[in-house]
Amino acid sequence: MSFLELENVSKAFGGSPVLKDINLSIEKGEFVAIVGFSGAGKTTLISLVAGLLRPDAGTLRLNGLEITEPGPDRGIVFQNYSLLPWLTVFENVRLAVDQVNPNWSAAKKQQHVEKYVAMVNLTPARDKKPGELSGGMRQRVSVARALAMNPQILLLDEPLSALDALTRSTLQDEISRIWQEDQKTVVLITNDPDEGIYLADRIIPLTAGPEATLGPSFKIEIPRPRDRKAINHDPHFKQLRREVVDFMLNSRHETHTSIVRRLVLPDIEPEDLSRPRPMLAGRPRRRAEIKEETVEVT
Repeated sequence: MSFLELENVSKAFGGSPVLKDINLSIEKGEFVAIVGFSGAGKTTLISLVAGLLRPDAGTLRLNGLEITEPGPDRGIVFQNYSLLPWLTVFENVRLAVDQVNPNWSAAKKQQHVEKYVAMVNLTPARDKKPGELSGGMRQRVSVARALAMNPQILLLDEPLSALDALTRSTLQDEISRIWQEDQKTVVLITNDPDEGIYLADRIIPLTAGPEATLGPSFKIEIPRPRDRKAINHDPHFKQLRREVVDFMLNSRHETHTSIVRRLVLPDIEPEDLSRPRPMLAGRPRRRAEIKEETVEVT
């Protein structure tokens, strides 16, 4: 049995299907990237693995146990940082450690927190609050907080999508370095195929919604550590990117739908101003008109 197992998982909201028949197997210590269009259901998928949502059908298991609710065995890094603004870097990370390991001594907690703050290169900013940090630094705090919980699996929900290109590249290198040091099982959700190929062991495209499902799994056979400049000239990288992008584009079936709209127009008839108006003139004459038009949308 795989470390993380999803079997025939489906999820809908208000009757609208988002995910259908999701099957996924991830081994312990593996780094897997799931790439898809915006709105395809990527965050819904990661929320199901995190236990924040329950599937309408199918089962999810982590290390042989069914996922039914959130737990400290799954650390998640959100896109919007989710830091408490009145706490410092150290205190935000310490808060997670307090929740997971309440019986540890104060000295052990401090040593543990300082280890992960240093791992994301934020020791000089340990006493600063989120409002004093850049977006990239805030996301590093989120990564440190998730890792300090010592989860069995790390879930990254588009953690770099809100950052500028230079900061995003820097954080990609940081995540790659941290993964090689810590060797956690990682699931990365992203909308950038290049990012997924650069970081992961496998990349799996998610089809366009509704009823999105996972496509074929592409193994990334590029040695680590990966050189960002050299990888762009790697034939395997080019072929892999082309195959992933082609699959995603082919999954977008454009459909044309005809919609008949009923438009009620006031159609006020103009008043003849050359004629004298009676003292008790009535309201302008209106003739209700219902007009039908057909609009074809994609």
